[in-house]
Amino acid sequence: MGFVESILKKVVLQEAVIEEKVKLSEAAYRIRIKGADISRVDFIAGCFFRLGIGIDQEDVPLKDKVRSYSVWDINQSTGHVDLAIATHSEGIGADWAKQCKPGDAVYFKWKKGNFLVDDSAESYLMIGDLSALSHLYMIRRHLSGNKKVESIIYSQDKTDLFPDVDGSTPFDFYELPQNPADELITKVKEIVSSMTGTKTVYIAGDSRVCVALNQCFKKELGWDTKRIKTKPFWNPEKKGLE
Repeated sequence: MGFVESILKKVVLQEAVIEEKVKLSEAAYRIRIKGADISRVDFIAGCFFRLGIGIDQEDVPLKDKVRSYSVWDINQSTGHVDLAIATHSEGIGADWAKQCKPGDAVYFKWKKGNFLVDDSAESYLMIGDLSALSHLYMIRRHLSGNKKVESIIYSQDKTDLFPDVDGSTPFDFYELPQNPADELITKVKEIVSSMTGTKTVYIAGDSRVCVALNQCFKKELGWDTKRIKTKPFWNPEKKGLE
């Protein structure tokens, strides 16, 4: 292990352990991680969990040694978080999700970011693919109970999409090809026409979809940019995108 890797482990990141691993579908795993520092974090729904999954691999570039994952669920009394990791990208994170096992040590830090729960609207639209599903579940669970929530959650194979932690399926699932921007824009226009009150949209997953829909909401639909929340999680044409 090199100097940088040693610093990451001993100074920058905190240590935890994989407590449980469950296959959610052919393209996703639930990985439960437990650590003392998890109990002490000032958590906000929508925070990311940064994992040093390539620290011990000398052939992995430094920029690829840390990956950010959505927190699907957290229990601070027991000190654990649940991550739902999609494997369709076939990158270093997907390989790690397939190969890791209970008992493995992991190294992590928190990343707050801006893709957090915002309870100030009356109506919500949530759009994303498999990679964004757990994040959108977490956001939805932390909205107050009187909100109206619409959704477009899609995958090339709808069976890859999984229920929330409580077994519920509060989102509408669609089977769509990769990067279905045109189909999504058509569906978005149908949905937003019936949304009432103050409106907010969450768009996450494929960066190409995020860009196309962000432009649609700003330029065609005229939404306030503060009400358009986007987070690209991956792009099949790039490496290292969080």
